[in-house]
Amino acid sequence: VLQMQAIVVDLDAGDIPAKLEHVIRHLGTPTLTVESGGRTPEGAAKLHVWWKLTEPAEGDDLAILCRLRGDIAVKVGGDTHFRSAHQPIRVPGTVYHKHGHQRLVQIREHRAVEVDLAEFAERVAEMPPLPGVGFASDQSAPQPKPGIDAVLTKPVREGAVDDWSRFQGASAAIGHYIRLVHDGRLDPAEGWEAICGYNAAMLRPSWPLDRLQAEAERLWVLHVKRNGPPLLRAGATDAPTSQLPTFSLGALLDDTSPMPEDIIGPRVLTPGGLLVLGGAPKVGKSDFLISWLVHMAAGVVFLGFTPPRALRVFYLQAEIQYHYLRERMQQIALPAKVIAAARDTFIATPKLKLLLDADGIVRIAEAIGTAFPDTPPDVLCIDPIRNLFDGGPDGGGENDNSAMMFFLTERVERLREAVAPDCGVILAHHTKKMNRKLVAEDPFQALSGASALRGFYTSGLLMHRPDEDSTKRRLDIELRNGPVLPAKLIDKVNGRWIELNPMNERLVRKEAGEKHDAERMRKNEVILGLIYEEARAGKVYTMTSFAEAFENKAGLGGQTVIRDRLGVLTTKGYVKFVRGNAATELGLAAERSKYGYLCVEGMELGTGKDRIDPSTGEVSPELVAILPSHHKCPQTGAVLPVENPAVWVYRAEDLS
Repeated sequence: VLQMQAIVVDLDAGDIPAKLEHVIRHLGTPTLTVESGGRTPEGAAKLHVWWKLTEPAEGDDLAILCRLRGDIAVKVGGDTHFRSAHQPIRVPGTVYHKHGHQRLVQIREHRAVEVDLAEFAERVAEMPPLPGVGFASDQSAPQPKPGIDAVLTKPVREGAVDDWSRFQGASAAIGHYIRLVHDGRLDPAEGWEAICGYNAAMLRPSWPLDRLQAEAERLWVLHVKRNGPPLLRAGATDAPTSQLPTFSLGALLDDTSPMPEDIIGPRVLTPGGLLVLGGAPKVGKSDFLISWLVHMAAGVVFLGFTPPRALRVFYLQAEIQYHYLRERMQQIALPAKVIAAARDTFIATPKLKLLLDADGIVRIAEAIGTAFPDTPPDVLCIDPIRNLFDGGPDGGGENDNSAMMFFLTERVERLREAVAPDCGVILAHHTKKMNRKLVAEDPFQALSGASALRGFYTSGLLMHRPDEDSTKRRLDIELRNGPVLPAKLIDKVNGRWIELNPMNERLVRKEAGEKHDAERMRKNEVILGLIYEEARAGKVYTMTSFAEAFENKAGLGGQTVIRDRLGVLTTKGYVKFVRGNAATELGLAAERSKYGYLCVEGMELGTGKDRIDPSTGEVSPELVAILPSHHKCPQTGAVLPVENPAVWVYRAEDLS
């Protein structure tokens, strides 16, 4: 506590109205009178009486302020524990919970009063003790701290009814065990166990574990700061331990027993293994992960990843709130048989507001036990680790190797041991910004945070976009327990993740090739547009006449280029033909070309006449629909009759 700006006395016993009248008569009108929620045996409301100072008290003034709080309490029979700056107190608006009662802590009276610390100290010194209750100020001097033996053996109750408060007792006990750990007389695990034991046996009621841990970590940092680095013990040398396993070369060669069954094959996630899925924010990690885990929960192969059976999956996610999680689940296009098989074997959490600390491990383990009461899960997934990260007593972040190792060994592994020692763990993690070339050379260096993570996992998957303008993702795979697996090229099409053939991807002059593709696409669209618009103007063309008419126009290039593009369009079915009787019926001259007149879908021929709408009188050009009569066979190139002119059939979806 660095500063305070109020003096308080807690009137919690005896004739409270008389005590209040006594302090007001001698110390002046208080700034705030608060009903703390408690009641005396006579039924009077217990009070907190506050005086606001004109300015904050720091340093020596803070010590004077705390002494005055103790002096006032002694003289009127109040709570003397408020001599300590750390004594907790209820604030207005909170709820009093004791002895089966619930009452609101509320303000009884408030006045705009401020007092000077020096003047107030004089008033306190001059105030006489309340007759029959209080004592002189010299008896309020700070009492010597209780010995550690007394602290460790005497229970302390809530409500400051003992010789010291729960806070004082806990701080003394924690400090005692911290000194033992710092000096190397206890290992850290034994020290924490002793602190928890004191909390359970001597504090009534016990502190929550998260508060106990926070206080222990705070005092540890202070102790190390004052006394230097600790001499830590690795553990009790006399503790019973299992023999260290060793195997000779012959034993390893002779053991031909079956290998453990993969949780996810081939060797992607093995029993007791740890898989890290990395990717930049918004690259689709969570969407991919959900689809993958649901398929595993259904026992269905997903992008070559094979489960031996329907797996029990617990998806601990800390990013998406419930309503948006269910929306995402409903938007993912999953086969009906997968959904039916995974309805009860895939369990997910909504966005969590907790850390994976000691208390978090207990809560999560309880949730998993409730979700899978009979058989533990096969897969435990944490998405993402950043939202649950606990770096330990030193409070390090993800970039700290020690903090990362603490999180992996003391948090993730402890959770696995509490749930199912042989289950596979999947961690979703973000990547840092890196040059695309560096990512291609060593993708797993892009994992955000400390390098300790890469040395700890048994399998790694990294999802990234080789081209930011494309939706395709590359999934690089790194295995420690199996042979090298080639990277996968994946994409999400119509709500489903699919694997693409990497042989279709360019390896040489990729950007130049994509530019040529785009130019060919543009020329195709220009040609289709010209054929359509020219027909509305009353002009139709054969392949040769079109190439001659539009040579070096609209960026199409020469006749050869135009003929090549028309050849592609006719083979793919985007351009067909009108010839023979179909052309004659439209009033077109008999053609001498092999194919006939060019025709595109929805094409209309302008007759040169006007059409008058009988209802509105509107005049518009007369247009006649043109339907194809022949098409080009994509296998032989022969001109064949169209089976149904009214139904336009395309041979390929790719216009390029």
